[in-house]
Amino acid sequence: MTVSTYGLDGPLSLSSIWIPRSLLLLLIGSSIVKPEIYQPGLDLLYISLRHSSIYTASTFETWWTVITYAIVEVSYVYRYAHNPHLRLANRKADGTTSCKPIPKLQRPRQRIIEGLTYIFPLLLLDLTLVKKYGGVPVHDMARSGNYHLSSLTKTIHGTFLAPTLHNFTLSSPLQTRRALPVSPPTSRDLVLQLATSLFIYDALFFGFHLILHHPFFAKVHSQHHNHQEINPQITNQLDIFERLGLVLLANFSLNIIGSHVLTRTAFVVTFVWLLVDIHSGMDLPWGYDKILPKGWAAGSKRHSMHHRFGNIYYEPFFNWWDDAYEWICRNNSRARGRRGGSTP
Repeated sequence: MTVSTYGLDGPLSLSSIWIPRSLLLLLIGSSIVKPEIYQPGLDLLYISLRHSSIYTASTFETWWTVITYAIVEVSYVYRYAHNPHLRLANRKADGTTSCKPIPKLQRPRQRIIEGLTYIFPLLLLDLTLVKKYGGVPVHDMARSGNYHLSSLTKTIHGTFLAPTLHNFTLSSPLQTRRALPVSPPTSRDLVLQLATSLFIYDALFFGFHLILHHPFFAKVHSQHHNHQEINPQITNQLDIFERLGLVLLANFSLNIIGSHVLTRTAFVVTFVWLLVDIHSGMDLPWGYDKILPKGWAAGSKRHSMHHRFGNIYYEPFFNWWDDAYEWICRNNSRARGRRGGSTP
């Protein structure tokens, strides 16, 4: 089946996809093969961040995620509302477009409660748990958590992936700072860690998403599917259990490979952009599913089909686990058919 690709004023030449694809390939390739090109810039950036009271705050990542999400979502909502020809709901089977009314969208002031339900549990974790990042000396983690150096092994080192509560005292009632690595990552480390963490998250969420579609969890996940037409604001239309699941899976995907804190900062931007993109309800000319090699990425069209039918395409960003799951289901169905046909 041939898939039409649209630009702002009509069909987009597929050859133009090679522009962002080539630039992305050049950036990734040079970052891995020639990291020394980017190291001076990374050094300057990280030194300034490491000495910033904002960046070393324990709550930085929560606020960074909220600000990033607000910027990305608003930009997608604007494009969704002002470009009806990009909306997937307006695409007909014959390739023409209709002009359905835009579904009711919430204004920013109406999202305050939604924002608070997202921020509050994360701030609670930020202010009570010791932050643990790859490359951070154990004694620095202990000091940030108000622990004495004599209790390092018992409290921090032995449970690197497990949570450690802040040592609450009158002089240090909350976990307000986070210990950071002394040195910045190389561009090679940053790119490889970012890619690996996204692949890990993609696989973990595929399994988590399958569970959410089990009848036992139907009520939890139904809130995300309760909409007239998929649009960028659906991204964060989640039950608090599911929202925390996304955050914890993302953190695990970063922690399990010992990602540098700067990788985590870049991960937030990439992660939020991908989440909003797949829920955008638009066929964007330079969508990541078009920039990546054919068959790699799910993109907005595949995820909109999941929201439409509910029993296909559970993987968020890529296609490999969905394709494997579909292959297993298809073969199991054939095997049952053969057994049924052989029964007298």
